[in-house]
Amino acid sequence: MRYMPTFRIAAALAAAVLLGACGGEEQSELRQELAAMTKDLRGRVDPLPQVKSFEPVPYKGESMVDPFVPGRIVVTQASAGGGGGVQPDLNRPKEPLEAFPMESMQMVGTLSQNQDTFALVRAGASLFRVKKGNYLGPNFGVITGIDESQISLKEVVQDSGGDWVERSTSLQMQGGGK
Repeated sequence: MRYMPTFRIAAALAAAVLLGACGGEEQSELRQELAAMTKDLRGRVDPLPQVKSFEPVPYKGESMVDPFVPGRIVVTQASAGGGGGVQPDLNRPKEPLEAFPMESMQMVGTLSQNQDTFALVRAGASLFRVKKGNYLGPNFGVITGIDESQISLKEVVQDSGGDWVERSTSLQMQGGGK
């Protein structure tokens, strides 16, 4: 049992010698190559930008009118839809194509019959035949003209002041066919 500690010491020395042999030639070549690759590289960190001084601005709005208090907001009756210009007929019966947004409709062709020109409009899964005077879209759009490439419309919409205004728009032919 006396030889047990010397055996452990001898085994530890043998392991150290073996590990030292592994780090010999292979490691030295690797170290030389790494040194050659990094000899021109020098780490450089740019200095931090100069911090600009900040001068606080005092708030002087305490004495002004608070825009978020509902009692302070006054709506004038004249501008709330009181424009005496164009107004849509809200009492007339709606046509089927007024239920579809303009972006979901496609003009797919035209027809001529007895001096009248009709347009073929696809909305959803259905195909509709329309003529001048029919209504399209949710903005009270009335057809003002039909030609081979487009349907011209005049829509009636409300502006930011609540007044009704007319605007012109069109529905272009899709697919390049007649």
